[in-house]
Amino acid sequence: MLRSLKKLIGDEQQRKIKKYQKVVDQINQLESDIEKLSDDQLREKTSYFKDQLVAGKSLKDITAEAFAVVREASKRVLGLRHYDSQLIGGLVLTEGDISEMPTGEGKTLVASLPSYLRALEGKGVHVITVNEYLASRDRDLIGKVHEFLGLTVGLNISNMQSAEKQAAYNADITYGVGNEFGFDFLRDNMVYNVSQRVQRPYHFAIIDEIDSVLIDEAKTPLIIAGKTQVSPNLYYICAKIARSFKENEDYLYDRLTKSTNLTDDGITKIERAFGVDNLYDLEHQTLYHFVLQALRARVMFQRDVDYIIKEGEVQLVDMFTGRIMEGRTFSDGLHQALEAKEGVTITEENKQQAVVTVQNYFRMYPLLSGMTGTAKTEEKEFQMLYGMDVVQVPTNKPRIRVDRNDLIFKTADEKYKAVANEVKARYAKGQPVLIGTTSIIQSETMATYLDEIGVPYELLNAKSVENEVKYISLAGQKGQVTIATNMAGRGTDIMLGDGVAELGGLLVLGTERHESRRIDNQLKGRSGRQGDPGETQIMISLEDDMIQRFGEEELEKLFTEVKTNEHGVVTNTELYELVDRIQKRSEDQNYAAREYTLKLDDIVNEQRNVIYNLRNRTLEQEDALSLLFPMVKESAETFVDQYCPKELLPEEWNVQELKQRLGYILPSDIQISTDVEDSKEMKQIVLAAADDYVKRLEEFIENSDLQDRSRRILLMTIDFHWLGHLEEMNRLKEGIGLRGYSQEDPMRIYTRESYELFTMMYKSLQREASIHLYKATRNLLEQEEEA
Repeated sequence: MLRSLKKLIGDEQQRKIKKYQKVVDQINQLESDIEKLSDDQLREKTSYFKDQLVAGKSLKDITAEAFAVVREASKRVLGLRHYDSQLIGGLVLTEGDISEMPTGEGKTLVASLPSYLRALEGKGVHVITVNEYLASRDRDLIGKVHEFLGLTVGLNISNMQSAEKQAAYNADITYGVGNEFGFDFLRDNMVYNVSQRVQRPYHFAIIDEIDSVLIDEAKTPLIIAGKTQVSPNLYYICAKIARSFKENEDYLYDRLTKSTNLTDDGITKIERAFGVDNLYDLEHQTLYHFVLQALRARVMFQRDVDYIIKEGEVQLVDMFTGRIMEGRTFSDGLHQALEAKEGVTITEENKQQAVVTVQNYFRMYPLLSGMTGTAKTEEKEFQMLYGMDVVQVPTNKPRIRVDRNDLIFKTADEKYKAVANEVKARYAKGQPVLIGTTSIIQSETMATYLDEIGVPYELLNAKSVENEVKYISLAGQKGQVTIATNMAGRGTDIMLGDGVAELGGLLVLGTERHESRRIDNQLKGRSGRQGDPGETQIMISLEDDMIQRFGEEELEKLFTEVKTNEHGVVTNTELYELVDRIQKRSEDQNYAAREYTLKLDDIVNEQRNVIYNLRNRTLEQEDALSLLFPMVKESAETFVDQYCPKELLPEEWNVQELKQRLGYILPSDIQISTDVEDSKEMKQIVLAAADDYVKRLEEFIENSDLQDRSRRILLMTIDFHWLGHLEEMNRLKEGIGLRGYSQEDPMRIYTRESYELFTMMYKSLQREASIHLYKATRNLLEQEEEA
């Protein structure tokens, strides 16, 4: 069965490549004719293609000729001619799939083809890169080709003014970092005037290093936060209490899922420390939250792995690239908890104002495509979440890199010594070596082992990121030894220096298996680009973090049976098989975490869509006043349900309170008879009064001042209640972890209670908007009566 499935997948891959090859043949046949065109004639092709689309031709009809035009423009402007493999890569992207192309295959040039083709539709194309350096580089390089052909090209980076961003988004093709596009979406849904928006409707996006953007960064939501005031002393006190907690006594820590929860003993300890009776009471919710954040800061985050201290500040490290995440902080007091843990100055807490996950942001694009050297291992996830297939594009030249089998050592010390000795031997003959590490601590540990044997090196991690591109680009030079965290310098090719090919090319040494095969493959992909010779080897130890986290129990059983050769290398076949299983377990766990994050955000996403749709209608609709009319009626109805419920007898109703509440949203002359006998009749009386009020307001629809006030009332009320709701949802998310120990599925609890919270919030929003509307219109109504 499995063999049949593999054959089916392989056949589908070959079928697609054959289909694309036919189009490539057409492009190649057109080349001689396109070469004869003058620059002006070549440029005029852009207008010609646009006219063809207007006349009813499809993109498919013009694809071959459009690609041939871009190839010729690239030859003239950059001196670079697209290989056939790059044309295939471009065709894959055009259809909204993923081109898997190894390092050095020229993915940047590939993107020039579909971005030009889809830009001809006039709806904008977004080209997403992993950092601003690459966005600027690609915009400057490929932008020359597109501008030569008459298209406009924009760059969207952080710290730009609104007018600059608007210009960037209005360009035919816009380059930028994925997070910045997501933040702009959130900011656009916080403006108070349509003219302040920067984005236009989404059309087509090409994501470079798509696995990095949609998988590695998927667990971290995009958050826009504002400042909130909390006493710094509270953070320090909570940090002190967290330091006193004992694992399995005061708290439970699941290393597999990296989650932590307080036990009953831990709760009791907090209640005694703060002199409270019940930590779960609503009034103590904030205290519980801060203690939990202090515990997370202590247990789940490690200095020089997850963050560094630089110039007295906590700076977060991107676990996938090893870079400092400039300007990024944790929200909801977690960042302040880390500061208290490290004893540095407490900054103001960030409070969520808007949030979206990377997955849900990019799912808003009608068509999405991407490129990477490593996506096939995650194809199932891409298909399920985005409907994208992964097509492995044939390389331009055969790959001759040698990937050696992993070597396992019993201890980390033995592993580092083996790596250092291997580096020393290669350094002696001048062969360049790139050592891949998974954290700052590991990179600095590796550096000390090289120091001991006198091998010079360049160390590249979050503390030395300023020279990242330079160090990586030089990593293929003779005698060069480079230590780098994860995929530092991704997007920068490592070119071999003179005489290096004869020495065997670049040797890549991994010092630990990553939590997915895909990231191991990324590291290996730094060597052997474009048919160059190269070699890779991963050396691991049974003390490595991933192996300990995901295979601790199995290792304990096998540890006494470990056999090694004279070099200290483990020879047990079953241990190598175990490491493969452990890595697969890690991949499954991380996939489950991303899936869980998405499920949680899918619920928030539905609610966000309701709120943002209402907000957009408020901004765009000329008659904002009429949006408030249904809210007045529903608020009046809610008051009847609250004070005259059908479950109670009429004599048990609180009619006086009902009249008082209705007086906040309706003219006070409403008459309620004392002999009303059921809730339905009461509702009819109240709704009749609400209808009368609304009819009187309809006379003011042409009043521009009232329209402006109504718009502002609704926008401010929406924002206030949505921010409060986001905070409630965060607290709910924290709470379901605790209730996960009960019989009920935590996701079901979250779904049910989030719906209840949203319903309450929306009713509160309607009620408050109705109150403000009545305040705004009372004088107008009185003046009308006097007239």
